Amino acid sequence: MSATTPDTAVGFRSERGPVLISVMLCTGLVAVDATVLATAVPSIVDELGGFQQFPWLFSAYLLGQAVTTPIYAKLSDVFGRKPILLLGIALFLLGSILCAVAWNMFALIVFRAVQGLGAGAVQPTAMTIVGDIYTLAERARVQGYLASVWAVSSVVGPLLGGVFAQLGIWRGVFLINIPLCLLAAWMFNRHFDETVTHGHRSVDTLGAVVLGGALTALVLGVLGGGQSWAWGSVPSISCFASGIVLLAVFVVVERRAAEPVLPLWVFSRRLLCATTVVGFGVGAILMGLTSYVPTYLEGALRVSPITAGLALAALTLGWPATAAIAGRLYLRWGFRSTALAGAALVITGSSLLVAVAHRPDVAVVASACLVIGAGMGLLAVPTLIAAQSSVEWDERGVVTGNNMFARSLGSAVGVAIFGAIANSIFGPGDVHSIGPAAIQAGSAAVFTGVLVVAVATAIAVVAMPRTRVQPAD
Repeated sequence: MSATTPDTAVGFRSERGPVLISVMLCTGLVAVDATVLATAVPSIVDELGGFQQFPWLFSAYLLGQAVTTPIYAKLSDVFGRKPILLLGIALFLLGSILCAVAWNMFALIVFRAVQGLGAGAVQPTAMTIVGDIYTLAERARVQGYLASVWAVSSVVGPLLGGVFAQLGIWRGVFLINIPLCLLAAWMFNRHFDETVTHGHRSVDTLGAVVLGGALTALVLGVLGGGQSWAWGSVPSISCFASGIVLLAVFVVVERRAAEPVLPLWVFSRRLLCATTVVGFGVGAILMGLTSYVPTYLEGALRVSPITAGLALAALTLGWPATAAIAGRLYLRWGFRSTALAGAALVITGSSLLVAVAHRPDVAVVASACLVIGAGMGLLAVPTLIAAQSSVEWDERGVVTGNNMFARSLGSAVGVAIFGAIANSIFGPGDVHSIGPAAIQAGSAAVFTGVLVVAVATAIAVVAMPRTRVQPAD
């Protein structure tokens, strides 16, 4: 393919098939490593100790990814997509090697954060590349492929971790990333040819440092609340206060920066604000369902983890199915109407979960997840593409990164809030010691929270301006 963006800042001569495969492989690595340790934790704790710290194996990864996403996104607009994606793969590879040789739990947590730093570059850059090399009519289909990668990864991750743990070689979870990272980097470097005219653009180093500090403090406060410290405690208040102060400093810095790392116009445009809220809602809904549907089924019906996982898998089947046809729909109906149809499906599925929470049934829960997944495909994909299509090449990275960061932040906040809701009802104990009635009540509260978020997300879609879709884009 040969293509040139409207502002002629960059030229592409890329073989789209191999580029897409390499991007999907990178995305798969990032997605798998977000969940792969879930079933390997007992083996890791047996060897390294540190049972009280193991939740940070997940939080450190999410923190590193979320905090750096908007920074990498801006850098991809300045230096091009290729060096940023290759940097992300390199950091992810380095983190994987270090994790494989970790000597204690603290070291493993730190090295997981290094993996997250790489993931923070891979995810938004991969999404931006899709927006660069595919037309508006093609992007939904390709986004469907990427959604399929996330769907498969959500099932493969825990399964892979369980296999390596069963074999007594949990470090293999990280070693397997080495050849896959090298293959993805080789394919991408060979088939993606990008020429960027940099001009006199500068890097907003001060803004990046202040933004990184602000986001670290805020996300750390969200992830640590109720886990490493109590809500309202001194550490919790300190994190949020520091984050707010640094955000205020960041606003002052960005107003004076020639090339702000996160331009304030992102928050002044109606379409971008609305799609950012949608991204936040998508992240919170997904985390609420993936965290508590298995717990609900295992605790209320005493089904096996495999059965509970298959019920949840219906969510990941519905998403790519509708994402694949979303392109035809938004070309006919427009972004806003397509997203509203998706939001209506999410609300319908969430309402069904709330209605049956006290009368658990695997088939009904799986059906509700399928409906929600189908809604997500029509909600998340058109809103992201609408945001990407509203800007030129040199702003697309920032816009995509902002959407991805909102989704990551929604996931983090979802973990904290839904966890607090459930724990207030579950009380102490694990899923096997808590009574079915308490499991049902706690899950019903979480599902109600998911429904509230779904309604708020639909309101954000309504706030989107009606924009005319240009198929030739």
